[in-house]
Amino acid sequence: MEETTMHYRTRSTPYRLSRTAIALAVLALAAQAAAQQADAASAATPAAAPMQKVEVTGSTIKRVASEMALPVTTVKADEFANAALTTVADVVTSMPVASTNVPSAAGAGTNMNMRGIGINRTLVLLNGRRMVNEPLSNGFVNVDMIPMSALNRVEVLRDGASSTYGTDAIGGVVNFITKRSYKGLNVTGQAVVPQASGGGREHRLSILGGIGDLEADGWNIYATVDTHKRSALDASDRPELSSPERLAELGIAPRAATGNYAQPANVFSPSTGITGNPYYASGCTAPYSTPALRNTCIQNANYYVLALPANAQTTFFTKGSLKLSEDHLVTAELLYAKEHITTQRAPSTTVGFNGAVAQITPSSPYYPGGSAGVPAMAGLNGSTLNVSWSVAELGPAIARDQQQATRLVLADEGRVGKWDYRLGFIYGAGERDSWFRQGYVNGLKLQAGVRNGILNPFGTQSAAGLAYLKEISADGGQIRHTTNLYTGIDLTVTRELMQLGGGALTLAAGAEFHHDANKDRALDGVIDVPYQNRLPSYASGSRNISALFIETDLPVTKELDFNIAARADSYSDFGNTVNPKASFRYQPARNLMLRGSASTGFRAPTLFDRYGYRLPGATALTTSRWDDPVLCPGTPGLAGTGKPVAGANPLIVCNAQLPVQQGSNPDVLPEKSRSLTFGVVLEPMRNMMLSLDYYNIHFRNSIGQLPQNAIFTNPAKYADLFVRNANGSLAYVKNTVMNLGDLRTSGVDVGFSYGFPRQPVGDFKIAMDGTYVHQFENQNEKDGAWISNLGRFGSVGSGNVSASPTYTFRWKHSLRLSWAKGDWFSQLTQNFNTGYHDLNNVAPEYFRDIKPYSVWNLTASYKGFKHINLTAGVSNLFDTEPPVTNSNSTAYANNIASPIGRAFNARVSYEF
Repeated sequence: MEETTMHYRTRSTPYRLSRTAIALAVLALAAQAAAQQADAASAATPAAAPMQKVEVTGSTIKRVASEMALPVTTVKADEFANAALTTVADVVTSMPVASTNVPSAAGAGTNMNMRGIGINRTLVLLNGRRMVNEPLSNGFVNVDMIPMSALNRVEVLRDGASSTYGTDAIGGVVNFITKRSYKGLNVTGQAVVPQASGGGREHRLSILGGIGDLEADGWNIYATVDTHKRSALDASDRPELSSPERLAELGIAPRAATGNYAQPANVFSPSTGITGNPYYASGCTAPYSTPALRNTCIQNANYYVLALPANAQTTFFTKGSLKLSEDHLVTAELLYAKEHITTQRAPSTTVGFNGAVAQITPSSPYYPGGSAGVPAMAGLNGSTLNVSWSVAELGPAIARDQQQATRLVLADEGRVGKWDYRLGFIYGAGERDSWFRQGYVNGLKLQAGVRNGILNPFGTQSAAGLAYLKEISADGGQIRHTTNLYTGIDLTVTRELMQLGGGALTLAAGAEFHHDANKDRALDGVIDVPYQNRLPSYASGSRNISALFIETDLPVTKELDFNIAARADSYSDFGNTVNPKASFRYQPARNLMLRGSASTGFRAPTLFDRYGYRLPGATALTTSRWDDPVLCPGTPGLAGTGKPVAGANPLIVCNAQLPVQQGSNPDVLPEKSRSLTFGVVLEPMRNMMLSLDYYNIHFRNSIGQLPQNAIFTNPAKYADLFVRNANGSLAYVKNTVMNLGDLRTSGVDVGFSYGFPRQPVGDFKIAMDGTYVHQFENQNEKDGAWISNLGRFGSVGSGNVSASPTYTFRWKHSLRLSWAKGDWFSQLTQNFNTGYHDLNNVAPEYFRDIKPYSVWNLTASYKGFKHINLTAGVSNLFDTEPPVTNSNSTAYANNIASPIGRAFNARVSYEF
């Protein structure tokens, strides 16, 4: 009986390879499976059962399960439970090759970024067919929409599969596979409770039920409802990651040299050049602000910022299956999912559309030194003041983001004569909406209230001021409405043509057509609301893609197998492309196997990249603070080192989030790629497996946004991206989608597993999978200099969801030590990555390197009770603190670590 430890399976028995086996990383992550099989085989040899052929991710040709040799990472549903994984995001995060971005303040949900080459180059499937993309960017699938309780397993193909699933399957394929059928009733509850106080608690409840026996009755229908909720975690709940005093002790640079928007407001006199704050001398106003340079107050961002946003998902999935005969099966699947993410920022500010500023005149009772008692400031001489105010009395600015997805699949598969066939129709629809929930106001009216003396930007509001803030509230208004539509039909046929020396020559052929459409509307109110301050917009785009593909499997001898595939795609907006793939598997001995592949890829711009909104002005603010290179010149790339030129307002040009213009590009062109892999799998001794797989990927004309740190580190080179108003002020930094230069990466995937000889106290196993990256570099423009991104805060964007760079580690691994005896199972897991150079856009004395990071998790499960399975565990067993960094407002490295700390989890499952 095979143990259910989390591992990756690579079969060493004779097998034929399909095109995917071709490829990449061998990933013996599971050699555990081989060890378990070896143990079972030595214990007994039962009568052989008929061997069922199955379709494996990466190929359209079915093969005997025991002959699988693909570089596929497989994690079964039982393994989810044994590891106490709570969400689909937890499942994919546990795989070193499949790095993820979890729900954040951007509200985008969880996405996957295999090999670090971009979230829009990883193909996500559900039961071998595409899912509708997240609507706003149209560039990735939000895996939070996948029902965890319906899953049977997850297969991760660490190789391109453009010739099978589509030209954009470049970085890899993640295939979530649901249960074929289910009969009975299961109720599962799970909770995660952090040891430290504050938020971050998680709860999950699922109900799964089904009737009918597909094998005995010829039909089955099952359905599941799965809910998950996580509470928000305030940055202030983790003082070790947010306290300015603690961060200073660790060598983190101060958040800012000069205050910008704050409570009480900072002021600047254009006529006298004076900058300051009337309450600076008295220490500003804790906890909202603290003293900073130039006699200003700086807002305490950690008082408002979330370390983790609140999010909740509800998914419903049902599947019905009917056998028309032994050779024909029809199925219908329906998925409906909804996710809510609550985002939070510092309070609304007085910044206006196109950089308009609030002003206060001597006629206001709240003018410094005026009748309302605001302290005077020397040298103002009754001049009109520009006011930089953060409206703390409104509390944090909170928005609500909602995504929902609907997916219907009708499928028929079977056999006619000597041909196996698979026919399917898919309909997918996605929607994303966002609303102002709390703390948002009409920015023009906010500025008017300051100018007219109704609002006090320096202290507590009067009753009239509070009434005015309520009157101009934008809370409850909708920000944006975006929809995505995906419809398609596909047909695949396979058959054996003739016998070769190693088996049957098998042919697969198919055709596919799908229509993809996107509509995006930013509603009228966004122009006047701080944190939006952009014109309303409407954009739409669509395309049709039709394809023909063919695959052949040629087992020349029992030791040597070739697989050749090709796919021709026709885009309604980009023409035609043909992409081949060839692979081989050679097994000269029982304990040695070699394999390799070569393929090409073609990725068209997403609908957002090509047809999304294009506005004439600024659409957002930079993700980090920078100095305007003209109005506050300093050391390029080091925020806070600049000095304002005469007449410039240092509150908005120095060490500030500057306006940027983001959006689509009608001139962006497709990118092309080629991939090479070569691997070896060894069994040096019984129950031990070692795999090494080399990969090499090269992109031309890569699509993305130029990372903002690249722009501000070399402002002279990118001077044409700084668009200025007639008076010389900065209108925006152009940061739209574009074709950059080439990108190339190479490395080795390593897999190791060993099943120790069976002991009276139980079975012990060890397994490790990791990736060593040899090269990861890019060009920021065609034929430009190559820039290494390895072990540093890189210059390659993570995808069109943001301009934030990815992090590429030299080495990353998952190590698993497991024990099993009878109804007991336990596993100790280590997740490790090497260190990297931080984003050191700070003064040299604060430069730092992020040290290697390691987290250990422990779980134990028991299945000895009738109908009940119990699992308990501790995440972050040693309560390892996240590394601190200069690159985030919350000061922890959220790319590799969680701010939760040690947490206890428990899972109870009852099977009726």
